[in-house]
Amino acid sequence: MNRRFERFAVAFVFVATVCAGIANAQNTGTPTTREINFLCWQEFGELVPAAINTVLVPLGSLEPHGVIPNGTDNLAPESMARDIAERTNALIAPTLNYGITPAMEAYPGAVSISSEAYRGFVSDMLGSLADNQFRNIILLNGHGGNTATLQSLVTEISNEKEVRMLLVNWWSLTSDIAREIFGDIGGHAASNETAYIQASYPEHIHSERYSEDMTMNTDASWSASPVPYTISLYVEGEGYPTFDQGQADLFFQRVNTQVVELINDVIARWDRAGVN
Repeated sequence: MNRRFERFAVAFVFVATVCAGIANAQNTGTPTTREINFLCWQEFGELVPAAINTVLVPLGSLEPHGVIPNGTDNLAPESMARDIAERTNALIAPTLNYGITPAMEAYPGAVSISSEAYRGFVSDMLGSLADNQFRNIILLNGHGGNTATLQSLVTEISNEKEVRMLLVNWWSLTSDIAREIFGDIGGHAASNETAYIQASYPEHIHSERYSEDMTMNTDASWSASPVPYTISLYVEGEGYPTFDQGQADLFFQRVNTQVVELINDVIARWDRAGVN
């Protein structure tokens, strides 16, 4: 009986030690994943806001982008969120894959949402994230057509819900990096955007389909619908895609580092100011 009791006691202690180790791991605040899609509700409740109070929200659109994916505006901020989430101690909300792009709706595979429908949906989504006790909501926007609506919502939701919000248009923020690496600031589906996607999804870049006939300079003196190009150059004669993998990888790394620095700096400034 004594030997049986001893074996039982040893086994009990072993199981108790393992369980305690698991419990301690669960209570460290280290998530099993940064993506909300894959978190169970119990773990989410343990993490937010006690260990993590920042959420990254990728937003984009579905529209033509020269010879790179129609979903580029979704894939870029989504890839960015996955790369920077740990460095900003954030969770990642599911990507909103549709946006406001009426001028390109005529192209194959494009989908456009009315500004009214988009505004209402995004407003409810952001408000609900605030209700889930996130203190910092960071919008990683991949589509210029969404910008005006998002800028307005950032102010409205921030004041209504007393939550801190930041909108990042990554292609504008990092134009200096594009100039250093490519010698230009790029454009829609141009050197910068093509490189960022090439770094993330090189197998989906179809350089064999590329022609300069696809490119056109953006000019405020005229407009057309549908737009007569799928690659828009911000500066005439500059921004043509290079399809250079080395440049793409370097651009991806430097862009993400600059976005991380911005997010962390803004949060630190909010903290110092004691707002919201």
